[in-house]
Amino acid sequence: MKKALVVSLLFSVGLGAASCQQASPVSTSEVVAVTQPALPSSPTDPAWKAVPVHVAPLLLQDIIEPRQLTPTTREVQVRAMSDGTKVTFRLEWTDGTRDDRPGPALFSDACAVQVPAKVERDVPAPQMGEQGRPVEISFWRASWQAVVDGRGDTIRDLYPQASVDHYPFEAASLEKDPKAKGEMALRYAPARALGNAMAGPRMSPVEDLIAEGPGTLSPARERWSTGKGERGQSGWVVMIVRPMPTGLTPGTRSQVAFAVWEGSHQEGGARKMRTGWIPLSLKAKP
Repeated sequence: MKKALVVSLLFSVGLGAASCQQASPVSTSEVVAVTQPALPSSPTDPAWKAVPVHVAPLLLQDIIEPRQLTPTTREVQVRAMSDGTKVTFRLEWTDGTRDDRPGPALFSDACAVQVPAKVERDVPAPQMGEQGRPVEISFWRASWQAVVDGRGDTIRDLYPQASVDHYPFEAASLEKDPKAKGEMALRYAPARALGNAMAGPRMSPVEDLIAEGPGTLSPARERWSTGKGERGQSGWVVMIVRPMPTGLTPGTRSQVAFAVWEGSHQEGGARKMRTGWIPLSLKAKP
């Protein structure tokens, strides 16, 4: 996703359909964030098994170009926890291919969580909010996760079988002058030289964005979300941690929406599968 990406998140509430081999888990009608004294550090932590799941059917994106009119990801299973200050969303979905490499004509697997900037009785439009009524989006990307997990972003890292004859910034004459070497390297990495966070290295696989309607998406002034994604045998499981939505307390409700991108289906920007607004509430641990 770019610094300014086109994303629209819409809403739908319902139950996932059972498959022939294994039924979807029993789903709550809303996303329930169970309060805990401490939050898990991993999306595969056993503590998640005791948390209610909301099975959210995903919708075609038929509103904004580039549309996604072919069903790809059918549903996303959502669990949530809160320690009173932060809320953690755990997203799990089926994806038969692992797409986490950058490059021309390559698309990364990804997911996003959207919440209103503050709790109100009347929520803003799910299509990225409205003027004066912003939404906050936490966006996770598999290619960023790979970098955070230790994969380099050089040609040799991405294409181990490639043969590179020579890079000017690797000249022996620059070894004794680190500053000159760094300046030379930036000439061959223009995105990094301009401060484009899409080009590694990255410290987090999650980017924070704000919007007040379609076409207004921009990076948030502050970074508030963290996260971690892990690849399983059949798909992804991703944990996104962010501050508690402003105004959300026990006894009140907010809303939340989700989106999933499958790289193997050339999904990026507005081309994705998504939900609409889903009720979000807090619940004390029994």
